[in-house]
Amino acid sequence: MLLRLSNLVFKEFIHIRRDPRTLFIMVVMPLVMLILLGYAATTDIEHLRIAVYDGDKSAQSRSLIEAYRASNSFDIAQYVAREDDLIYLLDHSDVRGALVIPAGYGQRIVAQEKAEVAFLIDGSDATAANTLFSASQSVGQAVSIKLIEQKLGVSVDAMPGVEVRPRVWYNPNLESAYFMIPGMIVMVLFVFTILFTATAIVRERELGTIEQLIVTPIRPIELIVAKVLPYVVISFVVVIEVLAIGVLIFGIPINGSLSLLLGLAALFLLTSLGLGILVSSVATTQQEALLMTFATALPTVYLSGFLFPIEAMPPWLQVITYLVPARYAMVIMRGIILKGVGLEILAEQVAAVLIFSTIVVILAATRFKKKLE
Repeated sequence: MLLRLSNLVFKEFIHIRRDPRTLFIMVVMPLVMLILLGYAATTDIEHLRIAVYDGDKSAQSRSLIEAYRASNSFDIAQYVAREDDLIYLLDHSDVRGALVIPAGYGQRIVAQEKAEVAFLIDGSDATAANTLFSASQSVGQAVSIKLIEQKLGVSVDAMPGVEVRPRVWYNPNLESAYFMIPGMIVMVLFVFTILFTATAIVRERELGTIEQLIVTPIRPIELIVAKVLPYVVISFVVVIEVLAIGVLIFGIPINGSLSLLLGLAALFLLTSLGLGILVSSVATTQQEALLMTFATALPTVYLSGFLFPIEAMPPWLQVITYLVPARYAMVIMRGIILKGVGLEILAEQVAAVLIFSTIVVILAATRFKKKLE
């Protein structure tokens, strides 16, 4: 049995070697996606372009403009002479926001009266708009505190009150890459493993070679193991590459046990392998297998917490996410890599992945055996 299995695995590696495009996609594409997501898919937005209309042209208005300029969130791209020019710039997306200082602003400040300014925000990009909204208020509040201190003649820090000092654990600089890269490991294990496992088996059926294998003394379980084992090896190689890039390029610390991480990754891999075999038992062509894989992958990307927090979803959609195996794998990977937690903390997630793996593997093996018969 071991000799037959090793020969089948060797044959599958030869197939992979003879198809350099598949090997390129399996090894290089996850790394390209990782680098793109690490650098491009970030919510850490700074130096957003804004325009300024200063209808007051006083020392006080210039001081306010300088406060916005000093903030890392803004780059003053243009000064305009008319308020209508701001509409043109926002419509053409030349700027993301606009500061409007009305005439009389300086006089109201000197008279120690409440002064109002407007900050127009382009809401077509919600992420940038949220950053602009928060940053514009923060700068305005800082200027207001300075004015209050000047009026009272005392520092606000010396006055009684409550001072909140936030401390961010696990990701002190709030870098998006820390959030994205552990999730990327889950996506590699899930999407690529399903895709290549399914297409490898369907390819044999399209070429007619699977029928030749069936009439040999090879048992169905041996055929399944031989088909998936090379892709398991390649998947783990890619996972190690992803971890290495995360540490070396993005500086992400692996705070937990690497052996535990790889062990639980192998457990989750059973789920994706089972789904790949299940897809191969339904699809009749590689194109169908590809479409079915993406039909499975897209809900996973959106409902697993990879890109969007599950807590922000409607309650009914949060219930559906419990049926997504990658949801639990995301918690496991981020927990081990970022928080350094162990099996005792992740027991519920590990149990859920184990249940999913068992169910999917049983369904896949039963379906595949019937397909061969």
